Amino acid sequence: MTLGGDSLLAYCARLLRQGGVEEATVVTGLRHEGVAEEARRLGLTVVCNPHYEEGMFSSLLAALPSLAGVDGCFLLPVDIPLVRPATVARLAAAFDGSQTLIPSFQGRPGHPPLLAAGLLPKIAAYNGRGGLQGLLATLPPQAVHRVAVWDRGILLDVDTPEDMRVLQSRLIRMDSGEREEVMELARLHMPARGMAHGLGVARAAQRIARRLNQRGASLDIDLVCHAALLHDIAKGMPDHERAGQELLASLGLSRLADIAGAHRQAEPPASGIIGEKEVVALADKLVRGRYRVSVRQRFEEKLDMYRDDREACLSVRRRMEGALQLLAMVEAACGEDVESIVDGGDEP
Repeated sequence: MTLGGDSLLAYCARLLRQGGVEEATVVTGLRHEGVAEEARRLGLTVVCNPHYEEGMFSSLLAALPSLAGVDGCFLLPVDIPLVRPATVARLAAAFDGSQTLIPSFQGRPGHPPLLAAGLLPKIAAYNGRGGLQGLLATLPPQAVHRVAVWDRGILLDVDTPEDMRVLQSRLIRMDSGEREEVMELARLHMPARGMAHGLGVARAAQRIARRLNQRGASLDIDLVCHAALLHDIAKGMPDHERAGQELLASLGLSRLADIAGAHRQAEPPASGIIGEKEVVALADKLVRGRYRVSVRQRFEEKLDMYRDDREACLSVRRRMEGALQLLAMVEAACGEDVESIVDGGDEP
């Protein structure tokens, strides 16, 4: 089976390389020739496991001779192909060579574990009962460490046609994230105050976007909500808009990154078409902390804060003028006062 036109093996090879892994070995079993051909096309080393019918642990044993001299290795079943490269990089960054690291999403362990080199002789000597998980259960607690990640893909394997449909749906959302993932990313990277603000902006942005869609727009509601929640992910850093954009891009969330990088400048689009970026930027001007305010009130507070700085006040006034123009454009498109829209509707 293929996913988005590629083999699952191709996805695994790509995610490992993008995550910083230099070498990968494919252990084959049933249908060795066909799998080996695809592995070689991808530039991967191939090891054949003649005892594949004994289970996955036998494939790990078959790979051991090819792992001589490594500090550690990832283990990834080929039917878990949509792990994020950022997860691989996160594990590698946390690895000190002494512990085996297990990625964990919302408390649930997944793949790929990063096995410390010191574990490899234990694997070779183990009786195989319970597979790798059985071996890890025999180790002292300090030998294995869970690393919290925001990547639901560590849990998603393919055993049924329905599983494949889940992956197909996930594939088209990789660059904007799933709701569970975005919430987990916010919890891992943002302080409680910042997350509360993000949720408030997401709530306002969703209500505006839904109203615009009712009036004929075609905004991506999930994209709006996810970008709104994470728009301040780098708050507190210098030039936090750009820092947030770069962070989200590095995590593979490119569609969110572009919106986060532009959230400070709320102004009418040159095209005259209101997009997700404008909705998030406007919603941000309607929420202070977790509380709803008017656009004018939000900027007047800034003017008061910088009242002794003429250049700063000129900048704030320019931004306020642009935001008020955008507000008028959105209200004309909605056919309704934006504040009344934001104060009603469903929760995101």
